[in-house]
Amino acid sequence: MDFYATLGDPCAKRDILEQLFQSGMTGVRLNMSHTSLAQCAPLLEELYWPAARQAGRGDAHLILDLQGPELRVGELPQPIPLREGLDILLGDGGIPVPQVILKTARRGQQISIDDGALLLEVRRTSSTVLLCRVLQGGPLLSKKSLSLLGAEVDTPTLTPADLDNLAQAGRFGVTHILQPFVRNRRDIDILRQTLEGLGLGRVQVMAKIEEQQGLDHLDEIMAAADQVCIARGDLGSSIPLWKLPGIQKDIARRCRAAGKPFCLVTQLLWSMEQRPVPTRAEVCDVYNGVLDGASSLMLTGETAAGRWPVQAMGYLVRTAQEALKAL
Repeated sequence: MDFYATLGDPCAKRDILEQLFQSGMTGVRLNMSHTSLAQCAPLLEELYWPAARQAGRGDAHLILDLQGPELRVGELPQPIPLREGLDILLGDGGIPVPQVILKTARRGQQISIDDGALLLEVRRTSSTVLLCRVLQGGPLLSKKSLSLLGAEVDTPTLTPADLDNLAQAGRFGVTHILQPFVRNRRDIDILRQTLEGLGLGRVQVMAKIEEQQGLDHLDEIMAAADQVCIARGDLGSSIPLWKLPGIQKDIARRCRAAGKPFCLVTQLLWSMEQRPVPTRAEVCDVYNGVLDGASSLMLTGETAAGRWPVQAMGYLVRTAQEALKAL
């Protein structure tokens, strides 16, 4: 079974990376929504791969999580506090958002930001700006994920930044590609063709299921991808949250029936961003995910931003090992 950490400042140290490997980590995820492979060169060449070799893990995985068709808030000069009931502008003169959101949004639709942490309702629309009411508030930061609920937004499979990063993937030893917001088999085929053209045909493709369109085409996505990733952050924002457990179980069941490996990710041990010990509910979630057949588990903010990355990996691995005993 594989155990992945997301790289970030807390684990961007040689000794921390070695401890993560010693705790059972088998690879890391690089989130390309906030950086590029070129910017990560020192981290990979001077820290990650030397730590892997020191830990005897020359076969460690390096997972590149692309931008893909995911929509994000633009750059902000500073965090913006959004208060419930406040009216705000998206677009010209307001919060920068992709043009396709301005073109697609309709009055009454809801916009989810930062995996559902913030929720807006569209009040008025124009070709350059949206007037929105804050339904669920909090601090808004740059580059947070953005989703127009109930709408299919036409965006390209691979962004220019994705193509630049893929062109360098071989140099840095990338072993897996996480493809966000996979909508259908065509998204997988486009990525495969790009990898083949770069001489990277052996790189594993992991299809992230994050919205209804991906759920509707799950069978063809499973057939085309090497692995499926149940990405509960955006998936839980695109559907009523109370439906997420049943959908997770259904994806897991269908993956098992098809013999397709799947990865479980998002908030596995979320409380450990701030605490050295997880909640009882979190370890039960991890345990049940393994019983459901997950072939890999991935930490995100717990290691990318949290205060206890090594401890989080330790709890993840030990909990999964207990579940494997039960199997």
